[in-house]
Amino acid sequence: MNAQAATFDPSRVAHLTGRFAPVTEEVDEAALQVVGEIPADLDGSYVRNGPNPRFTPIGSYLYPIDGDGMLHSVRVSQGSAGYRNRFVRTPSLRAEERAGHALWGGVESLVTPGPEEVGPDLANTFRDMPDINVVRHAGRLLALAESGCPFLMSPELETLRKETFGGRLPAGITAHPKIDPVTGEMAVFCYALEPPFLTWSLIGPDGTVRRGPTPVAGADRPVMIHDMALTERYLVLVLAPAFFDIEAAMSGGAFIAWRPEEGTRVVLIPRDGGPVRWAHDDAFWLWHTVNAYDNAPDGDVVLEYVQWPSLTLGPAPLDAGSGTYKGLTRAVIDPVAGTLRRTQLDDRRIELPRIDDRMTGRPHRRSAVAADSGRTAGLLSGEYDALRWYDHRGSETASQTWNAGDLSVGEPVFAPAPGPDGGDSDGGYWMTFATDRTDGTSWFLIIPDQDPASGPVARVRIPVRVPLGLHGAWLPAEDDGATG
Repeated sequence: MNAQAATFDPSRVAHLTGRFAPVTEEVDEAALQVVGEIPADLDGSYVRNGPNPRFTPIGSYLYPIDGDGMLHSVRVSQGSAGYRNRFVRTPSLRAEERAGHALWGGVESLVTPGPEEVGPDLANTFRDMPDINVVRHAGRLLALAESGCPFLMSPELETLRKETFGGRLPAGITAHPKIDPVTGEMAVFCYALEPPFLTWSLIGPDGTVRRGPTPVAGADRPVMIHDMALTERYLVLVLAPAFFDIEAAMSGGAFIAWRPEEGTRVVLIPRDGGPVRWAHDDAFWLWHTVNAYDNAPDGDVVLEYVQWPSLTLGPAPLDAGSGTYKGLTRAVIDPVAGTLRRTQLDDRRIELPRIDDRMTGRPHRRSAVAADSGRTAGLLSGEYDALRWYDHRGSETASQTWNAGDLSVGEPVFAPAPGPDGGDSDGGYWMTFATDRTDGTSWFLIIPDQDPASGPVARVRIPVRVPLGLHGAWLPAEDDGATG
């Protein structure tokens, strides 16, 4: 064990305590307490993934990157709800369970076990961390890592295997693929520490890889990219100046270096395989995109996202002195001129934006975010006490807010009401997990899209605390099926 591992004190890491503290108990509860009334037309499951170390971390812990994955599922049908949670049992987690303690350190510590602890296959390897997001595509439920192979999960949340898509994507994908609601195609990307540093791929609606890993021309350094956006024509990737520095990490320095003098680049990758287009601007960081779409007839691409002045990891930005604005932002990208025009739509501290997924790649009416109301002192990075909705139909972006009181809320996910397809209608519900700051109890909230500021129509009591963060998905029951 290296010196950093020996001196690391997990009790001093805020994101391992309080409302972020991991839970270790796996629970099945068929009938949950409901305050209010669950809409009778809701039939499906809300599933959320997030960092949840099974054992006390060693070496380092960097929220939200580090941790084991744990899926939390609320099954809703006929006005009632049940709950189940399960760890994503990767080979490294199974080895730690056999040992009874952590064997791998966090990403900043580079602590790995030797063959005498885990055998030759896992020795001196980095652990799998599918702890960021969860999606269902082509009948497969996937727990997703920051950059690596996802893990295939059963409908009952049991871990089946590492998913390499028939060996076509052996390096994996990142945590935020995008599914085209019209074609059913899933667009993915992957970044790496060695060439090729950035690749993209397309997976058909049947789950087969239509385009294998394709290097992105002009991506010549290892850079962190958390999310992407998709239009009818392009994959949209934002390359902020957050560069991986292995040499610095091995000598006790930072694994990720923020270099604002190099600015931020946006690359448009044609889905038909044509030449990529680049645009360049002053440095800014984004964790999450809202959506993107082609702005006909002028050929521009509109990208909406949550902007930060610099890379935010843990309790504070790496460069808190940057003057670049934050909040909900709209960028218009000219693929011919290579220019980028940004407009701030809201300057509040917000994150975890979502839309009705049926509008991915097309102009959307409404988006929702977790928000800081400004009423609550002591909120950590990644913690929010309100939900906020934006209406994008007029010339000005209108907003409305539900203040969650003593609850810290998570990402709002949209569940369409059953009926004719079309997307972006007023028929549906927003849902999220929330934890009470006064007693640590967790709730599942269901909020009507027609009047979200009125708050939940149903609050479902979860039998265990659900740690705050990160990403979830609504899985309608009619789409339930065998996992391939």
